[in-house]
Amino acid sequence: MTHSTTMTSPQAARYLKSATAIRERCGQVFSLAEAGKLRHFALREERLAGVVAAVRDELHTNYPKGDVPYHSRWRHFSAGGVDRAGILDNKLARLPALERARAKLELAFISVLLDAGAGDRWCYRDAECRRSFGRSEGLAVASFDGFMRGLFGPEPCTVSGEGLLSASAESVGSLLQVSEANPILGLSGRASVLNQLGQVVLSSSAAFSGAPGRLGGMMESIRNLADRDGVVHASDLLEFVLDTFGPIWPGRISVGNESLGDVWRHSQVVGLGETDKLVPFHKLSQWLTYSLIEPLLEAGIRVGCLDELTGLAEYRNGGLLIDGGVLELRDPGMAARPLHPSSELIVEWRALTVSLLDRIASGLREQLKMTPEELPLAKVLQGGTWSLGRKLAAERRPHAAPPLTIESDGTVF
Repeated sequence: MTHSTTMTSPQAARYLKSATAIRERCGQVFSLAEAGKLRHFALREERLAGVVAAVRDELHTNYPKGDVPYHSRWRHFSAGGVDRAGILDNKLARLPALERARAKLELAFISVLLDAGAGDRWCYRDAECRRSFGRSEGLAVASFDGFMRGLFGPEPCTVSGEGLLSASAESVGSLLQVSEANPILGLSGRASVLNQLGQVVLSSSAAFSGAPGRLGGMMESIRNLADRDGVVHASDLLEFVLDTFGPIWPGRISVGNESLGDVWRHSQVVGLGETDKLVPFHKLSQWLTYSLIEPLLEAGIRVGCLDELTGLAEYRNGGLLIDGGVLELRDPGMAARPLHPSSELIVEWRALTVSLLDRIASGLREQLKMTPEELPLAKVLQGGTWSLGRKLAAERRPHAAPPLTIESDGTVF
């Protein structure tokens, strides 16, 4: 694609808020890697087959019967062997089916927003099972407990705009058991995102008309995205999430007057007009989209074309590729330096992760003789890449830390 100014600002923003743009821009970075032209990473594509084989083994170990679920926040609610989804079902049993689904949609949403990198020193102590959990599982259990106690709405198992506006760094820190001895990364960023979400719920009444003032009021708006067969395309669901909830993310890069969220610059990427040099990832928004599928199914809303979404550009999937030898730092010393998500090294890492996840999925399907419908990317992420990435990290570094040191503000990873 050659540089041009023929794309208007609204067209540029629309493009950058699409799964198509994520794949295309990450594909550009991958092509540069294939040509040996990236500044920070060398691609060792001959090692990819070994990673595919390891992911296949991980998938079989985790799901020997082949019943791999979708990668979503719901998997983390069973941390410690506790059936928290079942506990929630019992709590909601007297409600109509739609209202049960509305509550579950709210839980998934709020839990994903809190699920950014916590650091390797933080953990959450669950009083019920008397166990401590770190990282994603700890944040999942904490958000579940807060939801059940009514910390995000007027009563337990609800999330309201007013409840979100009342969140503060102190109240979120109290929920997450943060202390001097138990620090978490990005505490103020998490509280700010909750506040911004509250503003969106209260100010965008049309999007939440199903239950005004409640986050779950978006259920009906999502239902209206369905095609003639009653199926909501995953790419349309992602664009709804990005359009409706774009204002909750910190202002970084804007096109026109529109803040783009998880979009970053790379000097070697080429695009039309204001999209030039920009690489979108929308990691938390895609994680959220994956995590909404099950509550939507419970409401009778089918989500299809899942492989329109991409793999998640985060440190477990990306760590798998570094620890598996497919990606090598040209300067190994960079691994020990704190790196901001805006650094070109991190942008390269994340972009290569997206493209290589597609190739891992394709290799797995070929070996297992399965179609994309039988083994969508969402199952590849759940069955193998994410858990294998964490397993390799635990073998190589204390606290299963990622291979790169990331400066997290609680809103990206």
